[in-house]
Amino acid sequence: MRIGELAERAGTTTRTLRYYESRGLLPARRTENGHRTYDEHDLRLLQQIRTLQDFGFELEETMPFVDCLRAGHPAGDTCPASLAVYRRKIAELDGLIDRLQEIRAQVGAQLLRAEAEQPGGPQPLCELGERET
Repeated sequence: MRIGELAERAGTTTRTLRYYESRGLLPARRTENGHRTYDEHDLRLLQQIRTLQDFGFELEETMPFVDCLRAGHPAGDTCPASLAVYRRKIAELDGLIDRLQEIRAQVGAQLLRAEAEQPGGPQPLCELGERET
């Protein structure tokens, strides 16, 4: 298939495909007349890259998965290098979760302090009942 068809099927742009090619993620095969040509395997590579990026992986982090697919592993994530990237990403996510929990605790403490400093305690968000006429 040609680059336009691959881009359409992968849900991306030809510009992105050319960029991936320049980064070594997508093979640069050409026909005799110079047109780029791709196959179903290339579509699978793109799907793997896109899935990983949706999970928050940087483009460079996808290379071990692409290499694993190229080596014939159907899922692209069973090679040692892919597993190492997974482990690093999980450690990174755990660190972010820990940091977010710390921030949440700090914001919660600030809220409690601010509410306690209000004269007469926390005010209701909405007063029902009496209206001035």
